Amino acid sequence: MRITSTAIAVYFVAALALTPEQVSAQATTSAEPFHVATFAADGRQTIGLVLRDTLVVEIHAANDNLQQNPAYPEMAIPDDMLGLIGLYEYGLKLRLYEIVNHLVEADMLAPGNRPGFIHDVAAVDLQAPIQYPGKIMNAAGNFYTHICEGCSEEELAVSSRERRENRGLPYLFLKPSRGAVIGTGENIVIPQGRTRTDWEIEFGTVIGRTGKYIAAENAQDYVFGYMVTIDISDRGGRGPNATRRSDWFVGKGHDTFAPQGPWITPKEFYGDPMERLHQRLSIDGVVVQEARAGDMIFNIWELMEYASSLITLFPGDVLNSGTTGGTSLAGFETGVRSGYLQPGERIEATIEGIGTLIHDVVAGEDLPDNLSGAQLPPVDSFRIN
Repeated sequence: MRITSTAIAVYFVAALALTPEQVSAQATTSAEPFHVATFAADGRQTIGLVLRDTLVVEIHAANDNLQQNPAYPEMAIPDDMLGLIGLYEYGLKLRLYEIVNHLVEADMLAPGNRPGFIHDVAAVDLQAPIQYPGKIMNAAGNFYTHICEGCSEEELAVSSRERRENRGLPYLFLKPSRGAVIGTGENIVIPQGRTRTDWEIEFGTVIGRTGKYIAAENAQDYVFGYMVTIDISDRGGRGPNATRRSDWFVGKGHDTFAPQGPWITPKEFYGDPMERLHQRLSIDGVVVQEARAGDMIFNIWELMEYASSLITLFPGDVLNSGTTGGTSLAGFETGVRSGYLQPGERIEATIEGIGTLIHDVVAGEDLPDNLSGAQLPPVDSFRIN
């Protein structure tokens, strides 16, 4: 469903036409917190409400069930997550609250009482929540511990003090969307011949309102919610004949290099990430990254101000806040883990209060024989300085 001014107006008209009984039925709070997800069940892709981290509710069917009660006016539900995000603050949020409250009051979440539109999360195919973000903006070098990978405590203290005294401006880069974005459970593919694939857990902020020149102090008003993201990175360089400059497309742009999900937590159910954020990433059960918001050089709201001074932010855009120390670059120094990602390994990325992404790492397919030679070369064909 496209988000148009007409669609938004429909919601306002519906609200203005409510009878006194319908007004009294409207919910302003949700009986339980929820996440929103994109998933497939019985071969159908749809959007859902995730309750208690274990149950997922088909929003369309649950809304139809709710509207059997004349106290609730008819309301169209968008077909995808971009539509949900765009209409959330224009009446849709209250309808989702009403759906949750109805399910709780009617005891439809209890085992044995669940209608067919409520599924176990484990029984459905969770997919990338937003298909697909208009743009994905990533902060580079935004955690003190990432700036000083492998440093001693004394070296980190000196580096962090120097950076705090001279922060300069944030550094953002764009990451591809369709092709790069995958949902939990999908494989991360290491491209053929690229042997320096790295991991970076990041906190994903989903934009909920259109904004330009958003002041940091007002930035939370433009947020829809939050999700877990991973910035998979190719550290292998561009090859022997390339000019000596960085190439963010090579480093960040391969297929499957932007895991997102497992769902989105609306901001009202998470709280202030600059107070709450706790993220960690493990490989085959070994924790290699862990950080809290205090490690950020620029907070989320400052990143939003900077991003929106460059380009207008739209509903469904994603802003990733950067990663902490503990990437593969540090593994050689710390001994926690040495080496880059290898096929057969499993990544788990968790943000407390949101959820966990789980991905297996696999090798990419062999290159076709008829390439001209203009393709990205294998890393072992040249020396990386």
